[in-house]
Amino acid sequence: MIKVFLVEDEIMIRKGIRNSIHWEEEGYEFAGEASDGEIAYPMIIKEKPDILITDIKMPFMDGLELSKLLRKVLPNLKILILSGYDEFKYAKEAISLGVTDYLLKPVSSAKLLESLSKVAKEIRRECSDEKMKEQYLKEMQENVEREKAGLFNQLISGNLSTARALELGNKLDMNLSGQAYNIILFKPALNVDAYSSIEDAEEAFEKLKHVGEKIPDVSCFLRGAEGWAYLLTGIDRDAVREKQETLKKKLFEIMERYPKVEYFGGIGTEVTRIRQLPQSYHEASLVFSSRFTLGGQRILTREELNLIHNDGRLNAKSLDIMKHNKEIIERFLFQGTAEETRAFVDAYLGNIPEENMKSDLMRQYIMMDIYLVVSSFCEQLGTENIKKEEGAKELERALQSVFSEKEIRRYIQNLLKSALERRDQVRGKKNSDMIGAAVEFIEKNYMADKISLNTVSASVNMSPSYFSAVFSREVGKTFVEYLTQRRMKKAKELLICTSKKTSEVGFEVGYKDPHYFSYIFKKTEGCSPTEYRQRT
Repeated sequence: MIKVFLVEDEIMIRKGIRNSIHWEEEGYEFAGEASDGEIAYPMIIKEKPDILITDIKMPFMDGLELSKLLRKVLPNLKILILSGYDEFKYAKEAISLGVTDYLLKPVSSAKLLESLSKVAKEIRRECSDEKMKEQYLKEMQENVEREKAGLFNQLISGNLSTARALELGNKLDMNLSGQAYNIILFKPALNVDAYSSIEDAEEAFEKLKHVGEKIPDVSCFLRGAEGWAYLLTGIDRDAVREKQETLKKKLFEIMERYPKVEYFGGIGTEVTRIRQLPQSYHEASLVFSSRFTLGGQRILTREELNLIHNDGRLNAKSLDIMKHNKEIIERFLFQGTAEETRAFVDAYLGNIPEENMKSDLMRQYIMMDIYLVVSSFCEQLGTENIKKEEGAKELERALQSVFSEKEIRRYIQNLLKSALERRDQVRGKKNSDMIGAAVEFIEKNYMADKISLNTVSASVNMSPSYFSAVFSREVGKTFVEYLTQRRMKKAKELLICTSKKTSEVGFEVGYKDPHYFSYIFKKTEGCSPTEYRQRT
């Protein structure tokens, strides 16, 4: 119900207005009354009515002064001015304040109800418009996430000026103005099978997406297969470190609900300028790549990572390490990216005891070991790009010519990159197949009002963020753009080829609310459904 508040210094008039209208029967809630603006102001702030009826001439604080104050804190408040003074100057000032109506006393209940009815209709229309706008923005959030991901890539490239970064950040409601920054990279298992249920997976992804919202100036970026990136902005390094610990704690709390799910986070180093963010990202990426060598459920800084490596070198047995390292290489080949290869090789070789690296025989063993794992991996891919005979000859040449640790690193990096390229070629086909299955799912279910990014991604066993990234790349538009386009295409067919009402057309293509269907149609097609039908 629409809330109405009354301010009138003449008690008989105030009682007359209050008692002459059956407020609830007319669709209103009488929220309160006061004898002057000074008394009314705190009451109105507390009650937040939709409509204020106020006399223009009152002691202590008149209606115009009250209206001025309320306009600043309740900009959507509708104001009806009552006045016994039929003077142009009052009406003129009232209009300048955005007063909705100006009524001369004495005013009958019928006249007041007529004015209230007009205002109530406007309020309901504005409320409906606002709700539809909120729903539309919510549905288009996927597009916003893509824009944010693009901004993050620009920030870590170092090619964005501070002024341009601040400008782009403001457009996306992100405050990037600070004197210190840091980056945290975080990734949980993205396969929904790793969770107890699809609902658990969806819940986890949604919480990780919004985890930074209650921490001032923490921005979240979805990175597809790479999980999430969080950008921390603060007034100084201490403020950023505090946010870092708060975010780290919240990430642990979220993942505690899924004890069997692996996750890993890499924390960068604080920098003092936006242009230095590539440094922070490089540090975070270096730590993040250790997820292949360490696994488990961790969020680490570079210092913490070094302590783990040093402790591992002191306590591990060589044979155990070599056996474990095979598993590490396989994990990287399945989950890593070409960009991470260098950092992975550094972490991998850094995990091998120093005395092993000094031995010529052991270094050759390491190269052979990695080659065999890579070769086996490529066979599993079903690709014939690596022929065993040619690969064996290449390995033999490498064993005869590669001696220094630097040369070994280069050989391993090239070998891994070559395998990852072959993997991505095969996966590209698999991704195309999965997106094909997703498109088929959309075709069968686009008319269901509950279809969403989550339900479609779950149908092909992918996390929403990863699915969104792959879908955009393969199809050339976001999921919600594709779904809306499909619905509008069918809606236009029905508008042209049938005599169904626009509400029926909207319902048939997945919009239960006919007003929202008209809103979306006009937003995408540039005219209302009725206008479209008339044009054709």
